[in-house]
Amino acid sequence: MTSQTADLVREVRAFVEQEILPLESTFLKHGFRAVLPGLQKVRQKVKAQGWWLPPLHAPEGMGLSLSAFACLSEELGRSPLGHYAFNTQAPDIGNMEVLHKHGTPEQKERFLKPLAAGEIRSSFGMTEPEYPGSNPVWMNTTAVLEGDEWVINGHKWYTTGFEGSAFCIVMCVTDPEHPNPYARASQIIVPTDTPGLEHVRKISVMGETGEDWMSHSEIRLHQVRVPKANLLGERGRGFAIAQERLGPGRIHHCMRWIGIAQRSFEMMCQYAARRELSPGKLLGSRQAIQHLIAEAKAEIHAARLMVLDAAEKVEQQGAEGARVEISVIKYFVAGVLQRVLDRAIQVHGGLGMSDDLPLSFFYRHERAARIYDGADEVHKTVVARAALKEYGLEVSL
Repeated sequence: MTSQTADLVREVRAFVEQEILPLESTFLKHGFRAVLPGLQKVRQKVKAQGWWLPPLHAPEGMGLSLSAFACLSEELGRSPLGHYAFNTQAPDIGNMEVLHKHGTPEQKERFLKPLAAGEIRSSFGMTEPEYPGSNPVWMNTTAVLEGDEWVINGHKWYTTGFEGSAFCIVMCVTDPEHPNPYARASQIIVPTDTPGLEHVRKISVMGETGEDWMSHSEIRLHQVRVPKANLLGERGRGFAIAQERLGPGRIHHCMRWIGIAQRSFEMMCQYAARRELSPGKLLGSRQAIQHLIAEAKAEIHAARLMVLDAAEKVEQQGAEGARVEISVIKYFVAGVLQRVLDRAIQVHGGLGMSDDLPLSFFYRHERAARIYDGADEVHKTVVARAALKEYGLEVSL
């Protein structure tokens, strides 16, 4: 970490503590919309500080390197509201990065510009209920070119952030007969007010449906017609573009998870240092609790170093060159997050289960970390196959 990045991280950490954490109590009890007015004020302060959109290049954002933003993402991850305050929440940041790199001038003006300004939100539709999400080239949503329009039919779910979004980037099969299965799909921008685009429902996840960008929806597309010009990037490059966003995106996710784990660790230590089991006997004096703390500290430190190492390799060799490292951190850090959260809740006892603290929110919402963007088992297979190949064993799926 450079001295410049270290200074930025310290400033942002203080900002999160002073401006964002005070909103959490209301958010945990009453939801996202209850704190939206306060968050909008925080967003204006972020803009005034020059911190808006840290990972996106000019003219929209700060243009931080992947490694620098990884460090910043840990600080923002300390709160469920941190990334939104800086306009780096999923799926918007991924959509912005793709539009920035692959969008036409017209697409950037219509979709990227207001999204980067925080005036609208977006969504991303890839996963389908009929097919395994771990096999992203297998889908039945199709787009057929008729004249100057794409006609789209299909069914998606876990379409993140669909509620209230202005547009959805939809993965569609445009070339079903292409011999390369990775060249059959394209990404198409679909405004959410387009006739035929049906919002079936918000999916209840771990007892919550969520709101706005924190929700996941099931959608159907019935003869949805959009202009030919809404194709994002080249035809047949949908999977390749998705991989471009997923590689760096996994770095973002992992550092956000480390931010959650670090805050949970700090809360665990603070509670253990003051909670009395009996007069004069503190919880932290018990060896069992000390071991939980020691294990969490080691795992968080290891996870952080692994992610920063992977980020550096992505910067040097691209996401494909760091494929194994990205898979390693995806399952390893997700596991660290789960274990640290579980320990923190255990140490807090009944208080940890309540919504008086953010631990239960993190636990519910981050169990999916071991599933989305590639399940643990998929990434472990990638790592094992690469390791065995060095010893002359080619393992096919």
